Order: sequence, then C-alpha cells, then structure tokens
Amino acid sequence: MFEKLEGIVLKTRDYGETHKIVTLFTKQRGKIGVVARGAKKPRSRMAAITQPFVYGTYLVQISKNLGNLQQGEVLHSMRQIREDIMKTAYAAYLAELTDRILESHEPDPFIWEQLLHTLERMTDEEPDILTMMYELKMFEKGGFAPELNRCVSCGATENIRHFSISEGGLICLPCKKYDPDALLMDEKLIKILRYLRYLNVERVGQISIKTENRKKLRNLLDGYYDRYGGYQLKSKRFIQQMDTFEL
Repeated sequence: MFEKLEGIVLKTRDYGETHKIVTLFTKQRGKIGVVARGAKKPRSRMAAITQPFVYGTYLVQISKNLGNLQQGEVLHSMRQIREDIMKTAYAAYLAELTDRILESHEPDPFIWEQLLHTLERMTDEEPDILTMMYELKMFEKGGFAPELNRCVSCGATENIRHFSISEGGLICLPCKKYDPDALLMDEKLIKILRYLRYLNVERVGQISIKTENRKKLRNLLDGYYDRYGGYQLKSKRFIQQMDTFEL
C-alpha cells in the first residue's frame, strides 16, 4: 500500500550502480528510509526529488525497514542553499543533527515544521542565527537542553549572570563558585539566548545580533553540545573549519 507523504530529504547514499537509499523526514511518518530506484541516472525523474534538503511530496510504499519510493513532486527545491557553500554546510549540519537525534517512524510535526521553516528562510537569510534556533529545539528533543529560566544549581530567578556548561545552564551569582569558568553574560545576551530557544522560527522576523555576541553564543552552544550531545558530526566539524579559515 502506498502513502502520499510530505517530506524533507535528510541524506542519501548510493545503492548499487543506479539506485539511492534516501532518508526522508516526513510530517506524517517521521524519519523513514526509502529506496529510490534509478535515482542516480541524470535523466531519472527520481534525481530531482532526492537532492539534499528538497521539500516535496512523496508516494512511498511503507516498510518497517526500507520502503520504496514510487514517485514525488518538488514543492521547494532549496536550490539557493545548495548553490552557497556556507549555507550547504549549515543545512547539512541541521540534517545530520536531525537524523542522529530522531528515532525512525516516530512523527514529530513540530520539529518537522521547524526544520522546514528554517531551510526555507535559509534560502534568503544568513544561516548562523537560524541554525542556533533550530539547534536549541533539537537539544530539547534529544533531552539535553540547557536550563534557561532559572539557576540550574539552586533554582533562583534573580542575579542570573553566568552560563555554566558543566552545570548545564544559567547560574546565579552565588552559585558561580561551583564553576569558576562559567561564562559571564549580560542581561541582553541572556534574553537573546532565551529568545532563540523558545520562539518558533516562523514567528520571528530577521534577527540582528552583534558579531561579538554571535561568536559568544556560537562558542557557548558548541561547548555545550560537545559535552552533552554525544554524537560526532562531520558536518559540524566542517563548519568549524570554515569559520577558522575565514578568521
């Protein structure tokens, strides 16, 4: 039995000489793997619908293991992302993070819509802030999101001044003694961090953050993920290498 699904291509790999195995994140069925027969042929009707990050509708024969992709239609090609090396790198990171954290065949319409809106906005906007917004939602999905509403050590809501990677979130001034290396953050930066985590991508306009604060947030999230994420992501290392090269 075939089902028509809305999906986003997370990754592909070669299968034989002419076929591909495609990992789709679908709105209705969650993450699934399908065989796209003949997709490696340049003139195949499967080639366009199995490009990285494509959003489309897919006619799929569902299986517990690998399903079969019968046909599909591109709704948004995300071509602008694939034509920009930095945007491609960030989108690949989001796709890899999503693939690692999500279990197969477990629908999550909220995360699916956040990924779709993030990729759609990334076609026209800079990717770094959008990436941080999506990252924080995936940290929550993975069960390791930082505590941002109160001191993670004592529960206080006053005198919040630092972010502690080792403690797992914001800490108040008295609790700074538990982590001498905690990052000092002003009230505005804390507000931005909360904004990035709790607001949905589609609900916000373009976000303007000073370069210095972007770097602070990026280093903070990288350090936090390295401690709690548990997955070694090739795409993340590539972004870090590119950032170093630009400096």
